[in-house]
Amino acid sequence: MNEKRRIFLAEDHTILRDGLRMILTSQPDYEVIGVAEDGREAVRGVEHSKPDLIILDLSMPKMNGLEAIKDIKKISPETKILVLTMHDSDDYVMQVFKAGGDGYMLKYDTQADLMTAIKSILSGKQYLSPGVSRKVIAGYLDGGKNVKSKISWDTLTKREREILKLIAEGYKNREIADYLCVSEKTVVKHRANLMKKLDMHNVAALTAFAVSKLLVTKG
Repeated sequence: MNEKRRIFLAEDHTILRDGLRMILTSQPDYEVIGVAEDGREAVRGVEHSKPDLIILDLSMPKMNGLEAIKDIKKISPETKILVLTMHDSDDYVMQVFKAGGDGYMLKYDTQADLMTAIKSILSGKQYLSPGVSRKVIAGYLDGGKNVKSKISWDTLTKREREILKLIAEGYKNREIADYLCVSEKTVVKHRANLMKKLDMHNVAALTAFAVSKLLVTKG
């Protein structure tokens, strides 16, 4: 008898997470070995359990999916990563595969699509949702003009991105300092640096930018 493939779920919406668990546990070849509600918890879960596959949302609290993908690939390079998201932008697709993702599918895809994606990825192939395939191919044919990352985003350090996320979530400097275990002066310095790099000088602009980069959701 073949051993079941071990799957970890990282999704902050309870109903969707429970639904995925029900679908997967009904399959004879798969078992769900753990779940996470945010990006940091997902990374810790993968580090502890070393699953064959993690199904990961992009928009999660504390650490967004793209950062989680990078960390997961460092601590468990054999773990395959399937992103399940509502975002169909070709820019997001390119960022996921660049970060180390193995598959990308949309939340409005079918259960049959999910099974196909999992089977393909576990067999060593990459998977791309039919809903975005055409857009990504068009992007390549266009010379990649529509999928170029903004230089300003690339210049931000990991700490600056963390602070940007927390600012966009409504936290004040003192609260950010406490959360990150740094001084308030350090937060103010990082905040000034990221504003300068992005050429943005108010919270509204920073929040809109954070949403565009999947650091936070619109709600």
